[in-house]
Amino acid sequence: MQNESRFHPMGRSEMLDSVERAFEERQFKIYYQPQYNHSNKRLVGAEALVRWIHPEYGIQSPGDFIPLFESNGLITRLDLYVFEELCSFVASCLEKGLNVVPISFNVSRHDVFCPDFIDNMEGIRKKYNVPVKYLRVEITESAAVEGNDYLARILDIFHSLGYIVEMDDFGSGYSSLNVLKDIKVDIIKLDMIFLKGEISGRGGIIISSIVRMANWLETPVIVEGVETVEQADYMKSIGCEYIQGYLYSKPVVADEFVKLIETGKSTATKPAMKIMDGIDAERFWSPDTVETFVFNNFMSGAAIFSYDKTHDSIEILRVNEKYIKELGMNTTQREVILSLKSLGLDEENRRIYVDTIMRAIESGEEETCETWRKIHSDCCGDDELCIRTFIRIIGKSKGLYLFHATIRNITKEKNISDNEKKLRQAVDHANIFCWEYDVDTKNMYPCSRCRRELGMPAVVKNYPEPVIESGLFPADFADMYRDWHKQLDNGAKSFEAIIPLTADRIPFHVRYTAEFDENGRPYKAYGSATLVVDGEN
Repeated sequence: MQNESRFHPMGRSEMLDSVERAFEERQFKIYYQPQYNHSNKRLVGAEALVRWIHPEYGIQSPGDFIPLFESNGLITRLDLYVFEELCSFVASCLEKGLNVVPISFNVSRHDVFCPDFIDNMEGIRKKYNVPVKYLRVEITESAAVEGNDYLARILDIFHSLGYIVEMDDFGSGYSSLNVLKDIKVDIIKLDMIFLKGEISGRGGIIISSIVRMANWLETPVIVEGVETVEQADYMKSIGCEYIQGYLYSKPVVADEFVKLIETGKSTATKPAMKIMDGIDAERFWSPDTVETFVFNNFMSGAAIFSYDKTHDSIEILRVNEKYIKELGMNTTQREVILSLKSLGLDEENRRIYVDTIMRAIESGEEETCETWRKIHSDCCGDDELCIRTFIRIIGKSKGLYLFHATIRNITKEKNISDNEKKLRQAVDHANIFCWEYDVDTKNMYPCSRCRRELGMPAVVKNYPEPVIESGLFPADFADMYRDWHKQLDNGAKSFEAIIPLTADRIPFHVRYTAEFDENGRPYKAYGSATLVVDGEN
């Protein structure tokens, strides 16, 4: 690391003269750039990057030595060197019992056409006894363009061996759609260069279209080069949650990456820019200004959707965080975009919605409707919500219309009736308590009933110890309950048991269900305690 401050670019001849010594002295160092899920801030993967740290000239730019190695037949040797360093690192992490995330490594177009490259790779992997699930092949789109048929056969071999294959630099080649059609890749990687530092304009339209296309193909997208919260939030709003870039972390050495693996969650993101700063308040009085649009978008549940009049089809393109909260279904923006292509409307409610769209097209003004929608989330299951929607047209082109919509969940208002009141009273008397447990922090977030009737704070830290100390869990069941939480840490999916609670030992049916991230690690659990009625076992 002491050489990072020194940098003197070597010429081609100096590099070539230094190569053998560089390999012998292991001057090529591997850095790891983390990848995060921006929705939950959890570490989901990384990319292995090579740096040449010369003892005299310091760090050499990959942009200088990689092309030279490609032109002189050295790149395959370097790639196998990187792969061996990666396997050695993963093996050491597994030996320490760490929750290793998948790490991608570059396979160049020269490697693809090297007859024994995969055999050499597999020999290295088996030497270190690294399961293939921790390693991901990363190819560039340019490699695919140069030899689609041959590369397709090579990728079939990688897939047969169990590797996940990523396509890097998607969109930078001359035939992106043909490549995606012909080459079976599992993950697409995009670069923020599309947006050129802005979250608007033609670049934003292009990247939004690519993400939507990939989502409908059920192909995850990782966006690289993300440097600001605004960029990350924009990508999440169009259905891309996976982020790689300086916003979360620069490429780091192995020891620093181990620390990130141990924590599993990032605290590196800075608060987003305050939208209100620098905005002229007087312009909010006009409905046609950018200020009004931004205000509506960020201050209430908002969506951008399209309506194709020719095919009578509706498609959600973008939603903000408030939209998710308004639904109240513990889902993500990507899930909403994927699952609500039809907005969850039945035939009658869809007719109401489309009629409102047509009114908005004709009037050019904001139009309103109320519709019932069926919404699904993996956590909460299915529910039927009544949504009040405010729709305004913001663009049109040859039968295709673009709309800005804000929503309000009015289900509770619609359901207020004598029967509903009786139902709420019945639930209240049933003594059902619910809570959410954060596996990483050991924080417990109780429901309002827990806070009201049991006197719990909004957050219970180091759970379950404070609750056990309070006497809620009898001493003879306390160790069993502690053990549940240890098992949750280790990946258990669910528990349930009848436990006598409080000093009066009133029996409750206590249940726990865990939620897992992309790499199968638990990070949340949902608990409930229901009063045992007569006759329940």
